[in-house]
Amino acid sequence: MSLQLQPLFPLALATAQLRLDPMDSVLLLQDVLGLRGEATGNPNLGCAWTGDINGVWQLHQLPAFAAITAEVQQHAWAYLQQLGFRSDQVALHLQRAWPVVSEPGQGVGRHHHPNAHLSAIVYLNGDGSGRSGCLRLFPPHQSNELVPGLAVGHDGPLDGSGHWNAPHVDIAPRTGLLVLFPAQIDHAVTANEDEGDLRVSLAFDLALSAPLCEQPGLAPPEYLAPHPQQWGALAGP
Repeated sequence: MSLQLQPLFPLALATAQLRLDPMDSVLLLQDVLGLRGEATGNPNLGCAWTGDINGVWQLHQLPAFAAITAEVQQHAWAYLQQLGFRSDQVALHLQRAWPVVSEPGQGVGRHHHPNAHLSAIVYLNGDGSGRSGCLRLFPPHQSNELVPGLAVGHDGPLDGSGHWNAPHVDIAPRTGLLVLFPAQIDHAVTANEDEGDLRVSLAFDLALSAPLCEQPGLAPPEYLAPHPQQWGALAGP
């Protein structure tokens, strides 16, 4: 009998192709570029323009983005349910949403979203080739490198190009593609190498809490924060 490797503990990456009307896509692109204004990038050299650090982080509150936000909400619940979450025992919140625009040569460095639990991205353009820059997901740790550090490469004894020790996974943008993944996972955006086009996406941060508890004395689930409506804001010192 031949030796067989079995993948265990998979990371749940979800994708869905949204049916964006071509005219709606054009209008959303125009809206994003209008929100960006005269800016061409973030202060860091080579970094794409990201709305979250430029005062544009509440797209979900704007009427023009209501329909696409509703699509994200629907698929986020489907993602949670497929993971095994019971929808009657958890509340889902959209914390913030912002556009990302990559000019040719621009990308986004490796990072994660410690404030959120679930991340979502919707691409407003892209042909699936990856020329304009891919979403790059990094494994939280290399379970199969056996000797720590070998998966980094540098002419070591471990070939990192295979499935079991790949240093990252790239997802090419495509118009209407929705991607969902745990917010704790490190990710980046590779440089836009399409000299004739921008790369435009919408990013969403979602968080889980306990449902709103309206019965006095009833405690929320142990591992979930209480519903934000039941938090108390404290005055400053």
